[in-house]
Amino acid sequence: MSAIRLGAVAYLNARPLVYGLELKPSQFALRFDAPSKCASLLHENAIDVGMIPSIELLRGHGSYRIVPDLAIASDGEVASVALFCRTPLEEVQTIAADTSSRTSNGLLRILCYERFGIDPEFIPMPPDPRAMLERCDAALIIGDPALFLDVAATAVRKIDLGDEWTSMTGLPFVWAFWAGRAAACPPAGVSALTAARDSGVAASDRIADDYCGADRAALCRRYLRENIRYQLGEREQAGLRQYYELAAKYDLVEGTRPIAFY
Repeated sequence: MSAIRLGAVAYLNARPLVYGLELKPSQFALRFDAPSKCASLLHENAIDVGMIPSIELLRGHGSYRIVPDLAIASDGEVASVALFCRTPLEEVQTIAADTSSRTSNGLLRILCYERFGIDPEFIPMPPDPRAMLERCDAALIIGDPALFLDVAATAVRKIDLGDEWTSMTGLPFVWAFWAGRAAACPPAGVSALTAARDSGVAASDRIADDYCGADRAALCRRYLRENIRYQLGEREQAGLRQYYELAAKYDLVEGTRPIAFY
């Protein structure tokens, strides 16, 4: 059997999910990309299994299945997905939307309608905080750029989207998960991905230190321990279903479909 072509997100929060997989080249061919690129590669059949933004399950191949109980999720503050505002939130008319993101873009649109009471224009831009905030009233930034942005130095307000979602719904938010076509990940692959997650969570301090260096080690350790969850349990699935229903309500997707697992 050829190696499973695996597309992972190139952010710190994905590293525990792929811990040690680079040592299994006969089983996995691993690459790292932005979340939006992972989705495109899976839709194009350029990878077999991708760590895709959760909204992309409704935009891709009808037979996508999810690797069970593995996700990048949060239950409250996520720290790495946020709206950075240079004006009061109620006065925001333009938002620079990180082109790396798809799920977060959808979530922010829902929050604007359901929670913030605004209807701003979204302008797609690369994740360059200075350029984004020079052009627009606010910037949606995800991943490492959002986690490491110095809010005090930038003189902006940070609105954490994970915290806003959980405050609104009482549920976790699922940002991404492993997904692929029905035959793409056999039981041995599922077992290996689960084992990688378990090992990665246990080694999260080491991962944070290696990834972030001494200056940011404490921040990154806390982030992996306290902000990010790697399970896709019943509460996470409930949050995912509610997100899908709201995405359909606001025409961000054509409709919902049942969640299927390997």
